[in-house]
Amino acid sequence: MKTIKEFIFYSSLMILTGILFTGCEQQNSPLDDDALNKTLEIAVTQAKIDDVSEGIDDVVDNLSIDFSSGNFNKINLSKSNTKKSFLLDCVIRTTSITETGKNIILDFGDGCSTKNGNILRGKIIISVGINFKEKSTQLDYTFDNFYYNDKKVEGVVHKYKLRVNDKGNPEVTTNRDIKIIWEDGSFVSVAAEKKREWIEGVRNGNWGDNVYLITGSRTITNKNGNVRTSKIIVALKRKMACHFLVSGIVEIQKKNKTIILNYGDGACDNLATATINGVEHEFNLKKRRKG
Repeated sequence: MKTIKEFIFYSSLMILTGILFTGCEQQNSPLDDDALNKTLEIAVTQAKIDDVSEGIDDVVDNLSIDFSSGNFNKINLSKSNTKKSFLLDCVIRTTSITETGKNIILDFGDGCSTKNGNILRGKIIISVGINFKEKSTQLDYTFDNFYYNDKKVEGVVHKYKLRVNDKGNPEVTTNRDIKIIWEDGSFVSVAAEKKREWIEGVRNGNWGDNVYLITGSRTITNKNGNVRTSKIIVALKRKMACHFLVSGIVEIQKKNKTIILNYGDGACDNLATATINGVEHEFNLKKRRKG
């Protein structure tokens, strides 16, 4: 009986080992060119979503609030002078006072370039509520025929701007529910939650040396209803003087696929890498037409 039991045990162990080995082998097996390109496109799409989201935040988060007056009628929403402000003269800004704050319309017309080279058109409509005691700001905004580098953006964004966090830095918490539509009509819906901490160049009046750290997660649904999630596992770094994110790592999950998107080591360039099945693939953010 002992021999039979040992036989059964070792036979079962060999079968189990074979199953596990086969599973690992399938998971790490090389992809054919078509499958690889489709998987790589997931990382490219994530990079384009990050580019649009951070680009819009560059504009809205650089609206400064002067808390010193305690009076809504005296709120200064852009303290920087024209030469150093991130917003250019081509933006038409309309402001109206409400009981709890102000409403702002940023009108980029048929095309207005930011100082780091992105083209915006259409309008962002912002409702600003200020809490002078807590030195915080609530911003809710929508889009009116708005485009970011020829990608149309629709939806709603909620922001909570804290003048000073526990590290002594300004911080913005954002909840985003938007749709990004590309030139060919394809689109993604993005539900995101993130924090953006301002770590360098704080309130010195010069946008060019501003640096931010970004953390958070997103759920992304494409036009076919396919869903994936992404989580920032190493904080993304945004240098305002650079067109692209310069560092940070994002883990993307789609069904049984895990993709690691890496923005680099801090250098200002248009390169990123996607690690798929243990193999690193470099791609050019600028040359990729579609997100």
